[in-house]
Amino acid sequence: MSRTRDASPPAEPRLTMTLPTTAPAAPPTARARLITALCDHIERAEVEPGLDDLAKMAALSPGHLQRIFKAATGLSPKAWARAQRAARLRKDLREAGSVTEAIHAAGYGSQARVYEHGSRLLGMSPGAFRRGKAIEALHVAIAQSSLGSVLVASTPRGLAAILLGDDPQTLLQNLQRQFPGSRLAADNAGYEDLVAQVVAVVEQPSLPLELPLDLQGTAFQHRVWHALRQIPPGTTISYAELARRIGAPKAVRAVAGACAANRLAVAVPCHRVVRHDGSLSGYRWGVERKRELLSREVAAAGFQLAPDRRDEAGDPS
Repeated sequence: MSRTRDASPPAEPRLTMTLPTTAPAAPPTARARLITALCDHIERAEVEPGLDDLAKMAALSPGHLQRIFKAATGLSPKAWARAQRAARLRKDLREAGSVTEAIHAAGYGSQARVYEHGSRLLGMSPGAFRRGKAIEALHVAIAQSSLGSVLVASTPRGLAAILLGDDPQTLLQNLQRQFPGSRLAADNAGYEDLVAQVVAVVEQPSLPLELPLDLQGTAFQHRVWHALRQIPPGTTISYAELARRIGAPKAVRAVAGACAANRLAVAVPCHRVVRHDGSLSGYRWGVERKRELLSREVAAAGFQLAPDRRDEAGDPS
């Protein structure tokens, strides 16, 4: 996450959450190592491996593999492979010499299929993506909460961004940087209910947000974001433990980077990740907001806060 220093006066003691973790730190299980190996195999494969092939590699039945893979990543093996190939296509469209070259480099055997499903894969046609032009509107509304301004943006597939801040104009500028070339559409009357649901969860982050999400990121980021959504309200874990949970114990920095890349505040609760000693590290939307979100979850769960005078800046581990 971005490293933001606490802006509170020096005389005021800093707080760390004295919360139970959902599980003690532990080395990755055999299942976690298996899922990691399968993900790596899918990501490296030039031809998308079928479920039966993956099941043979894992020495499991196809049905059992499907269940444990989805439980660990939030996606089926086929959806994981498609997400990885779509991410490769986005990269290649920016770097390859032509759209055709990018499509073949990403492993798609048929240009017609890519153009047919371009909106689902990229949110636009491959040519429009390469030119940096969006044809899909991003619906946007800004509301006020006790934590400041809340920007809510969505595509037809679901919520794409929940941004927190002090200045609405700055939030809009941040959104445009994160979705370059997108056409922003003002909210309509029907959007008010959706925004109200988001604000309600900002006010009480222990509440469930039962709205579809349009998570846009790499396959690795999806793994981290899925794991974040499994952390119960009122509990915290360290970045190192989060890395272990996704079967990548040496990828602590990459896990922290995935948390920092999260665009969906509270919906993907990266505020529940703290340093290994329990103190608060940086938060994309400010350490004070992170502290307040955790404090509200603590109050709802009946836990307590403990004073901590240690510096909150430092390595996310």
